[in-house]
Amino acid sequence: MSRKYDILVVGEINPDLILSGDVEPAFGQAEKVVESAVLTVGSSSVIFASGAARLGLRVAFIGKCGDDLFGRFMLEEMRKRGIDVSYVIVDPCLSTGLTVILNKGNDRAMLTFPGAIGALRADEIPTDLLRQARHLHVASYFLQDALRPGLPDLFRHARALGLTISLDTNYDPAERWEGLDQLLPLTDVFLPNAAEACALMGTPDVEVAALRLARIVRVVAVKQGAEGALGVQGEQIVRVPSLPVAVVDTVGAGDNFDAGFLYGYLQGWPLEKSLRLGTVCGSLSTRAAGGVAGQPTLEEALAYL
Repeated sequence: MSRKYDILVVGEINPDLILSGDVEPAFGQAEKVVESAVLTVGSSSVIFASGAARLGLRVAFIGKCGDDLFGRFMLEEMRKRGIDVSYVIVDPCLSTGLTVILNKGNDRAMLTFPGAIGALRADEIPTDLLRQARHLHVASYFLQDALRPGLPDLFRHARALGLTISLDTNYDPAERWEGLDQLLPLTDVFLPNAAEACALMGTPDVEVAALRLARIVRVVAVKQGAEGALGVQGEQIVRVPSLPVAVVDTVGAGDNFDAGFLYGYLQGWPLEKSLRLGTVCGSLSTRAAGGVAGQPTLEEALAYL
């Protein structure tokens, strides 16, 4: 059955303010000068959606933002990137969230004002919208406070409608890693990084964590930064290296990996080829500041395969 969208993204909407250089603040009313300040598309979910659209996938997005400067900025940037935002809920009673990223080359610290990030509820996602999509993607699980309780029922509903489902929890700020027991068995593709996989499975060994997850989830793709990625599907274990690039910053690299991997998954590619496209997309995204400026087109990414 033909559907209007390849991927429906259910997620958070907020810009990133990226400060680079000597970004460690000095209190006591001291003022420091940084090398650069960039306001850009933020949120794991929107960076992923932008990367998927850049690769040519048809992407719709549902989330919440405020009727304010940051909300309008994000919606306009999403439209420019070919994302259908007609289902986004603009609530004038809410403030759009913001993440300030203190960027030091390969490392960074983040300060997030949640605002509307955690406001979307699962019962606000129309069945009509689900019916129009082939695949459902959820990210930033631990930040989406109102969404979390309804996700198991949403995943069941989506599966009944014929959608496949992917999940990228991102980091748990509380470091409790709770609430996924019901959700992971309903997930087709799980996309943690190495630290997240190990924390969830209670082991320091990435491969052990991935193998344990693969007993629950159909496909597991673990992001390992400069070391590449590890994929497990059934009894198959695949490792692929990252692409050597001159790194400007790593913001959004994992989200762009997700976009590349899911492009391959939705095309029915073998695990290794999907992992390779994921690592290419993640690696190339680090060439520019922010999560979206370095996103490759499909043609550019395929050249590296």
